[in-house]
Amino acid sequence: MTSLFGIGRHQEAPVDFGLSPEAEELDQSRRNLLRGLGLAGVATAAGALGLIAYRDEAQAAVAAGASGQEHQWCRVVDLRACKGERKCVAACQTRHGLPPEQTWMRTLSWHDEAGEEFFMPVMCQMCQDPPCLNVCPVSATIKTDQGVILVDQDQCIGSRACMAACPYEARYFNWNAPAPTNKMPEQSPNTLQFPANQIGTVGKCVLCADRIPYSSDLPACVEACPRGAHFIGDLITDVAVNGQSTVRLSTFLREGNAVRFKEELGTNPRCYYIPGNGQPVGGPLEGVR
Repeated sequence: MTSLFGIGRHQEAPVDFGLSPEAEELDQSRRNLLRGLGLAGVATAAGALGLIAYRDEAQAAVAAGASGQEHQWCRVVDLRACKGERKCVAACQTRHGLPPEQTWMRTLSWHDEAGEEFFMPVMCQMCQDPPCLNVCPVSATIKTDQGVILVDQDQCIGSRACMAACPYEARYFNWNAPAPTNKMPEQSPNTLQFPANQIGTVGKCVLCADRIPYSSDLPACVEACPRGAHFIGDLITDVAVNGQSTVRLSTFLREGNAVRFKEELGTNPRCYYIPGNGQPVGGPLEGVR
C-alpha cells in the first residue's frame, strides 16, 4: 500500500479546472445526481460548481502550506464504486466501539425510474465553515489547523445545539455508556483524535485523526471498502489514496466532475463525491439506513 504521508510537496503548472471533453458525460451524471438529491438548480451554467469550489479551496490550502501547515485533509467518495455494502459503516462502528443504533456514518439509498438502487455514504463533511462550531455553548467543537472537525468529550455538556445546527445530520448523542476500554479494538487514552465517547455527550466521525499522518494506516472506512470507494486526500500535496491506488487529487476531482453535498448552504465541506455510474438518478431519496 502506498502511503499518502511520505509524499512531499510538489510544484507544477497551475491546473485547468475547466471541464475536459471526456468529462461532458460525467457532467450530465452530476446534474442527475443533484436532481436526485433534491439539489437541482444549484448548478451553474457551466456545470462546474464543485470544481470552482475545489479550485478556491486548493488555493487556500497552498496558502496554508506556505504558512507552515503540512497537510489540509479532505475525503473523496467515488459513488461509481459504491455498491451499498456498508462495510465502511461496520468498520467505523467496530473501531470506535459504537453501539448498533449509533452510527457516525450512514448510507443514503434511492432508486431511479427503472428501479435501480443507488447509494451514498454520508458522514461528517469536515466543513471549513462549520455551523456546529459557533453554536456550542462551551466551545467543545474544535477545528484543527489541518481542517479536521473534532469534539472534546471532556468539554461537551450534551446541549445538542451542534446536532441541530448540522445540516448533514452527522452528529449523534451518546445515550449509553461507552464500551469498556478493554473491549475497544484499539486501546488508547481518551484524546481528541481518538475519543472515548462519554454518556450524555455528542459524538461524530473524527476522520480517524489519530492515524493521519502518524502511521501508514488509513481511516477505518477507507481500509474496509472492498471496492476502494473511499479516499483520504491532502489538498497541499495534491494526493489521495484508498489503500489500493494513489491518485492526483486535483485530476481525480476534475475528471470525475466532483460535487459537494448541500454545497449551496455555504458550509464549504471537505468531502467530495464523484457522481455515480452514469445512470440517470431522477427519483427522490427512498430511505436512510
